[in-house]
Amino acid sequence: MNLANLLIDSARKFPDASALAVGTKTVASYEQHAGRSARLAQALLALPGIEPGDRVAIAMKNAPEYSELMFGAWHAGLAVVPMNARLHRREFAYILEDAGAKVCFISDDLADGISEIAGDIVCLEHIVLAGSARYEEMRSGEAVEPAAVDGGHLAWLFYTSGTTGRPKGAMLTHANLRAMNAAYFKSVDDIDGDGCIVHAAPYSHGSGLYLLPHVERGACQVIPASGGFDPAEVYDLLTTWKGVTFFMAPTMVTRLINDPGAQEADTGNLRTIVYGGAPMYLEDCLKALDLLGAKLVQIYGQGEAPMTITSLSRNLHSQAGVPDYHERLASVGTAQHGVEVRVVDEDDNDMPLGEIGEILVKGDVVMKGYWNNPEASARTLRGGWLHTGDMGALDANGFLTLRDRSKDLIISGGSNIYPREVEEVLLRHHSVLECSVIGRPHPEWGEEVVAFVVAKDGAELAEKDLDTLCLEHIARFKRPKAYLLIDALPKNNYGKVLKTELRDTVFLRDRFQSGSR
Repeated sequence: MNLANLLIDSARKFPDASALAVGTKTVASYEQHAGRSARLAQALLALPGIEPGDRVAIAMKNAPEYSELMFGAWHAGLAVVPMNARLHRREFAYILEDAGAKVCFISDDLADGISEIAGDIVCLEHIVLAGSARYEEMRSGEAVEPAAVDGGHLAWLFYTSGTTGRPKGAMLTHANLRAMNAAYFKSVDDIDGDGCIVHAAPYSHGSGLYLLPHVERGACQVIPASGGFDPAEVYDLLTTWKGVTFFMAPTMVTRLINDPGAQEADTGNLRTIVYGGAPMYLEDCLKALDLLGAKLVQIYGQGEAPMTITSLSRNLHSQAGVPDYHERLASVGTAQHGVEVRVVDEDDNDMPLGEIGEILVKGDVVMKGYWNNPEASARTLRGGWLHTGDMGALDANGFLTLRDRSKDLIISGGSNIYPREVEEVLLRHHSVLECSVIGRPHPEWGEEVVAFVVAKDGAELAEKDLDTLCLEHIARFKRPKAYLLIDALPKNNYGKVLKTELRDTVFLRDRFQSGSR
C-alpha cells in the first residue's frame, strides 16, 4: 500500500524513461529518481530522533528535489507536510509546531525566514537545504527497503484554513491518495507514459498530488525553469514536450489565453489542462475552448477530499450542441469514480433537485480526520459523510453547481483566504474598533481581499499602518488590497455583520468609480 511503490514499480518497468526534468533538460531517469528517494529514506531514518510515522515538512518552491523528498519520506514510512512557499514565517511556525515536524527541507530563498523561527520550534530538530552538500550526501548513501505500511498510515498532512482562521491539518492516508489516483484515471484523464505533467502550479497543492498518477504510468515531471507559472514559458515548453498535462487554477488559464502570444502559439502538444480551486467564468471557459480545443477538464475537491469530489470531463466541455451546454460548463460536473455526493439541509436531509444546500461527500478519498483536532473532525465527518461547508445544488443528471461558499471563503489566484484570519490581524491595531473582510471580483485573480475598518472614537487610522501590520503577520497574498474606512458595520438584530451588504457596497462603489450605469 506504500505510495513509494508507485515509483519503485515504474523504475522497474521504465528504468531509462525521463522521470524529472527542468525546463527542456531531463535531470533524472526513473531508475535514478527511485534510487535517490530510497537513499534519502535511509538518510532520514538515520537522523537522530527520527522514527517511522514522524512528519517531514517541505518548504520549497517547485524543484526536482520536491518529488525526491515526497517519495523518500513515504519510502521511510514518514508523512509529508507540504507548506506553501509564499507563507509568512509566522504561518510556517504554526504549521511546523502543530504538525510536530522534526525535519524541514527548505529552498535557499526561504532559508533566512525559516532559520529565524527555528529556535522557537521545540519539535524541529533538523533543517536541510535542498541542493546543499548535506542534501547531496543524504541522497548518495545506502538505500533501504520501503517501509511496510498499511492503507491507514498517514501520508500527506495538508493544512487548510478553517472557520476559525487557524489552519487545520487534513490527514490523508496512503489509501486516500491511492483512491485519488484511481479516480484520476477513471474520471479525469487516462494518461500513459508517453506524456508529462508540467508543474506550473505549486507542488504543495494540487499539482504535487497529481504527480502520483503520472509516476504510476511512467510519465515525466517537468518543472519550468522559472519554478512557477509564466504564460510565455508555458507556450515555449509546449514546443519541446509532448502529451503535456497541466494543473492550473482558473486564473492561470485566463492569463494563458490572454497572453499576447496566445493566438500564434502552437498548442498541438497540449494534452490536458485540469483546472480547479476556484470558479471559472463562463466567458473565459468558452474562450479557452475556442483557443485550445477540447483539452479542458474541471475538477472540484478540497483539502479534505483532494481533487476528487466531482469532475467535468473533456467530452462534456466539447458538447456545444446540447441544450443545457452553458449550464453544464457553469457546473463542476458529476461525482468522480468511487465518490458519492449529496446536497442537504441543516438537518442533513436531502434537498430537492435544484435546491441549494450543503455539499456532503463520501468515499475512500475522504480524509481520516484533522490532526490533533478531534472536535473539528467530529463536526466535519458526521454520519460517515464529509461536510464540505460548500453550498451547491444537484440537477437530475447529477451535475453539481456551486452556489456559494459557506464560511465566506475568498479564493484569490487559486489560494484560499479566510476572512477571519485577516480580521484577527487587523484587530491587533490599537485604533481599530471592528472590521470585516470580504472578497470582491478581480479580472485576473478571481477575487481580491477588501477590508472594511471602523476606527475607535477619536482615533486616526492610516492605511499604510494597517498594511504594515498585515505584512508582519500573514502572507502577502492574504493582505487586503483595499482598506475602506467606515463609521459602522451593518449588522442584523443578532449583531452579526451583514457581509452581503458590504459586498453590495463594494459593487456599487466600483460601478460608480468606473462610470458604469
